[in-house]
Amino acid sequence: MPVIIPKDIPAFKKLEKSVFVMDTKRANTQDIRALEILILNLMPIKIQTENQLLSLLANSPLQVNITFLSTQSYIGKNTSAMHLDKFYKGIEDIRQKHFDGAIVTGAPVELLKYEEVKYWNEFKDILNFLKNNVTSTMYICWGAMAALYHFYGIDKTLHKKKISGVYKCKIVKNDLVLTNLDDEILIPNSRYASIDENKVKKCKELRILLKSKKAGLVLARDRNSLFMLGHPEYTKNTLDLEYKRDIKAGLRIKKPVNYYDKKGNIMYSWRCEANTIFGNWLNYDVYQATPFKLDIEQK
Repeated sequence: MPVIIPKDIPAFKKLEKSVFVMDTKRANTQDIRALEILILNLMPIKIQTENQLLSLLANSPLQVNITFLSTQSYIGKNTSAMHLDKFYKGIEDIRQKHFDGAIVTGAPVELLKYEEVKYWNEFKDILNFLKNNVTSTMYICWGAMAALYHFYGIDKTLHKKKISGVYKCKIVKNDLVLTNLDDEILIPNSRYASIDENKVKKCKELRILLKSKKAGLVLARDRNSLFMLGHPEYTKNTLDLEYKRDIKAGLRIKKPVNYYDKKGNIMYSWRCEANTIFGNWLNYDVYQATPFKLDIEQK
């Protein structure tokens, strides 16, 4: 089944060459209850992140209707106002709605204290909305750290050097979201902060699912949420683009580990794992758990 997006959004032309996408007009003619997925996109270059997430959601056998959400208290300058006005909503536009699932992206603000982030108050409001109005939410990177801080009081730990590369992660607890994955999998990570797994272990509501010897805790969950510190949604060139951007900015940073071969070519080694994780999340955490009528109060 396809992911449902407007035909004139930039991702449509890119994705229709490789995955099944359907424009909103056509989808409305089908008598199928599509999954309603909300994506809070906090990344500066929003179109790139749209393409990454939509390409994974489109691989599910389920029909998925997408709503994009952005913060209104802070509007970045890297995406045109026309694009935001046309394809994105604010929290007040969806306040009375319910969603089957939601994804909260990372954001390049991890070196700041949470309270110093310009949209922090609005972000907390959105987090509370997600908890009450969404069946299951996947938080990614900074989004995961911030959600753990807001809901459980677990703060991040900053590092002097950036964790950047493709890291081998070990499954430490079986979970349906990890179904059909090997005991060790590869996931890209790109961050200056981590979450102390000992603090997570002390919280009865949380379970650690994936961790890496070098990257630390990578995936944890509670009853209705996934907290993914890695970036399984990254496409082949994402880490390369980030590395070149950091070098251009004058940062002293090492090349992403386990990413380039000896000749300097990119090794795209995590796509199967990414497809499996997102597919399992849509199936088990969202589709199997969500009510048929979304106006039913979320439990």
